[in-house]
This record gives sequence, C-alpha cells and structure tokens, in this order.
Amino acid sequence: MSVETGERHKTIFLVEDNKADIRLIQEALKNSSVPYQVVTVRDGIDAMAYLRQEGEYADAARPDLILLDLNLPKKDGREVLAEIKADPLLKRIPVVVLTTSKNEDDIFHSYDLHVNCYITKSRNLNQLFQIVKSIEDFWLSTVTLPSE
Repeated sequence: MSVETGERHKTIFLVEDNKADIRLIQEALKNSSVPYQVVTVRDGIDAMAYLRQEGEYADAARPDLILLDLNLPKKDGREVLAEIKADPLLKRIPVVVLTTSKNEDDIFHSYDLHVNCYITKSRNLNQLFQIVKSIEDFWLSTVTLPSE
C-alpha cells in the first residue's frame, strides 16, 4: 500500500517475448503517478502458470491489468486470451492486447474472446510511449478494477 494515498500497488502483467518492447514499455511506465509493479513473462506457458499460481509462480500477485502480445512462443497469445476469458477465476482481469498485428482476423477473434481492448503497437518511440501512457491513465487511474 502507498502510505500517501492509501492505495495498494497495482500489478501490471506484461506478456511479451520481445526484449526491446519489454524495455520500452517499462521505460514508458517509469514516470507513472500510480504505484505499480510490472511482472513480465516471455511466453504463453509461463503466462498461464503465473496466472494460475503454479510451480515457481505459487506466490504470484494477481494482476490488475494484463498487457498481452499475440505472437508468443510456446503458447500463442490468442490461446492465452481464450484460456483467461474461459476461466471463472481469471476472466474479470482486464486484458489489453498490445501487438504489432493489424490483421482483421486477429482483431475480430480477440473481441470474440472478450478482450477489453485491442491496441496495435507503434514502431515510433514517441507514439508507443503515448500509447502506454494512455493505457496507464485509463486502466490504472480512471477505471474501477475488480479486486478479485
């Protein structure tokens, strides 16, 4: 909990395999006014293990927000999204697909699986920072998130 605000730290769960994108997203969040921690995994199998608190993730914090790339090794982000939204214990966690894919089938399929929003990553550094800042402002400051 933050002493000044009485708020607990938010947990952002970043599921991303690209090291450069991980670094850029973390950098974009660095000046956040919201107390948070970013937890990162780099494939879909680890993502589901973390969310289900299995194995090495037995003590994992429940995320307040999931940032999910679609193109992941081991288990595709589309499969991860389907599993999250089909699981009664996980389905209320907001999922933001943050991916390079502009494929309409990916967009339609993600919304069919009840993604909360779909955002295409920009390769322009300033635009990517602006995108991440808007995600932070909306999902961590404006929206009321479920506690469990």
